[in-house]
Amino acid sequence: MSRVGKKVISIPSGVTVSTKDQLVTVKGSKGELSWTLPEGISISVEGAELSVKRADDSRRLRALHGTNRSLLSNMVEGVSKGFVKELEIVGVGFKAAVKGKQLDLALGKSHPILHPIPTGITVTVADNTKIKVEGIDKQVVGQFAAEVRGYYPPEPYKGKGVHYVGEHIRRKEGKSVGK
Repeated sequence: MSRVGKKVISIPSGVTVSTKDQLVTVKGSKGELSWTLPEGISISVEGAELSVKRADDSRRLRALHGTNRSLLSNMVEGVSKGFVKELEIVGVGFKAAVKGKQLDLALGKSHPILHPIPTGITVTVADNTKIKVEGIDKQVVGQFAAEVRGYYPPEPYKGKGVHYVGEHIRRKEGKSVGK
């Protein structure tokens, strides 16, 4: 039995979970998310608890059991609390701004980088260097933050670039003059 898959998901008040065939819909104060369960995986809702079960012990279903439990847990957390990723830009002249449905990044290149903001998430910029990404879908929030970070990952010599708040950047020593 999967250690992650057999954990029970507690459903907070104000969140409803409904199923129709293999489609699971989770509604909460922040919004609504749905997920289609693969064949062989089922859920049962008893009171304020949600449990994920699998039909048999085949290799495929064992692999999907814990994954689907985690996805459903993230859905419940997303519609009740939401997810936040915070990024920070370090470097002279590096800045960001939200322009309509796009994030405008000036990262020392010859042109500004315009990254489209997907629907369902909100992006706010404070002090031109602090980017806050919020939304109910953990995958969309994390993917957007990773794409923004990917334009200029932090470099190890001066620490310039886009990094997550709280991320430790391993620094390297610069060149040394030999005798």
